Amino acid sequence: MAKFTKMFSDPLERKIALNQLKNILVTFVKVAILVGVGYVIVSPLIGMFVSSIASAEDIYNPMMYVLPQHPGTDKYELVLQRLDYFKTIGTDLLYTCTLTVIQLFVCSMVGYGFARFNFRFKSLLFACVVVMIVVPSYTIMLSLRLTFQQFDPLGLMTLINGKSLNMMGTVTPMYIMTLLGCGVKSGLYIYIFNQFFRGLPKEIEEAAFVDGAGVWYTYFRIMLLNAMPSVITVTVFSIVWQFNDTFYANLFMISEKVVISKKISTLASVIANQDKILNVTFQKQYTNAGIILVILPIILIYVILQKQFIEGVERSGIVG
Repeated sequence: MAKFTKMFSDPLERKIALNQLKNILVTFVKVAILVGVGYVIVSPLIGMFVSSIASAEDIYNPMMYVLPQHPGTDKYELVLQRLDYFKTIGTDLLYTCTLTVIQLFVCSMVGYGFARFNFRFKSLLFACVVVMIVVPSYTIMLSLRLTFQQFDPLGLMTLINGKSLNMMGTVTPMYIMTLLGCGVKSGLYIYIFNQFFRGLPKEIEEAAFVDGAGVWYTYFRIMLLNAMPSVITVTVFSIVWQFNDTFYANLFMISEKVVISKKISTLASVIANQDKILNVTFQKQYTNAGIILVILPIILIYVILQKQFIEGVERSGIVG
């Protein structure tokens, strides 16, 4: 007790003790906030997973809390069949990854051009990029639908085939939009690359030009390699948004055999019609199992690239 009193009688020791107490309180508040936010984000996933493995006895058992007493994987076994999971997920990932690769090259080149070159109407064109970010896709959905339903650029289709081309029900509109820099969230990706390239020193390019490197060699072999944090960031964003996209998939009537997220919306009715499971609670269990299976690849991608993704977000100028 005397030692405790002596410690607080010394101003220096009292100040050190108060600083330590302050640091402990700040750490506690940070941990509490992180745990609370994490619970809000993760709890729906936990609830869906628990529901998907619960048995009929668990569903009607008022004593069950969080963990089911009789878990099982029968829901997943049936959902794998009804979704034709492995074939559909493979097709969807191939479709998503090809769009992502195209977006990486197109958006990085456009962002590099805005960051390093001066040309006429540069400010106006970059304003169009900003408009792509802030204007909702719903405002132009009718124009997009009509454009690809009666696809006839400069009248060439009518000249060649005698009529316009209907691209509804195919993935071609998505590839055309992505190649032209107008794909899903392409405006945001261009902005990310533009911000990153602007932060790189120009001396890197000047040294390459002195050594005889051309613009394309400098871009692909030097600048793009230095932009790996942004490449990882855009890759994760693009894969997640392309994989989860149902707006453009429904707008262009892309087959559910290509976009697995469209199958989730009809999974309950498929289970009801084919397997005669009419109980709404059980149908919800199967839907939850389907959702867990669909988001599993995205979770794995994020876990693998988590460190690089966070570093890229911090260095790309889109936070703070």
